[in-house]
Amino acid sequence: MSVLIKPIITEKMTSDSELYNRYGFVVEPKSNKLQIKEAVEATYGVSVKKVRTMNYGPNRRTKYTKTGIQQGKTNAYKKAIVDVEEGDVIDFYSNL
Repeated sequence: MSVLIKPIITEKMTSDSELYNRYGFVVEPKSNKLQIKEAVEATYGVSVKKVRTMNYGPNRRTKYTKTGIQQGKTNAYKKAIVDVEEGDVIDFYSNL
C-alpha cells in the first residue's frame, strides 16, 4: 500500500505551491516523515527539503430524528505539507 493517498488541490495549496514551493498530500495515518519524503521523491522525481505533518481527528455529529438519536463521525486522516527545493515543480495535471 502506498504512503501517499491523494494530493490536496485547493486554492490555498495552489497559491502556496506557486509562492513557496509547498505541496499538500493526504497520507497514510501511520506513515512518518521519512517515509513521506521517500514516497514524494520516488513518485514525482523532486528533492524534498522539509516535511510537516498534521493529524486530523474525526468530527462527531448527532442528529435528532423521528426514529431517535443518530450518531455518526467522519474519517480521521493525516495531512503532509512538503517543501521542495528551488527549481523543482510538481505538476498534478500532467497525467490527465
